[in-house]
Amino acid sequence: MRKIFIDCPQEIPCNPCMSLCRTGAVTVKDLTGRPETEPALCVGCDNCVAGCPGQACFLIDEEEEQETAYIDFPFEYLPVPVIGEKREAYDNNGCTVCIGTVAEVLSRKAWAGTRVVRLAVPRSKVYQVRGMARKPITEQEG
Repeated sequence: MRKIFIDCPQEIPCNPCMSLCRTGAVTVKDLTGRPETEPALCVGCDNCVAGCPGQACFLIDEEEEQETAYIDFPFEYLPVPVIGEKREAYDNNGCTVCIGTVAEVLSRKAWAGTRVVRLAVPRSKVYQVRGMARKPITEQEG
């Protein structure tokens, strides 16, 4: 089951993640404070992921028995990723963490053009990944 993970380095007036969470899994006690999460309340809807202006909300799905984990993050570029594509997965500094595989691309009218990509990565790397390359590996190499 996907659960909320927030990596928000900002301390600015912001709370869309809390406003978009219908279950109370995300709270912001002080408007300039960092969001706090209660993963047990998260239903994995991806609304916070698509709606966070700082792209700091993620959903992570990991099972201890599995070598692969999944991370959901916003993707606002064209072309739209295709399921099965291999992409470099990046950390907060834009450095390559690993190679991931696009597992799903989600889109909802309420997300105003933002897509949420679910990327399969090694479970040992899932908490380091924050995004992916705009182009598949085959296009980057050519």
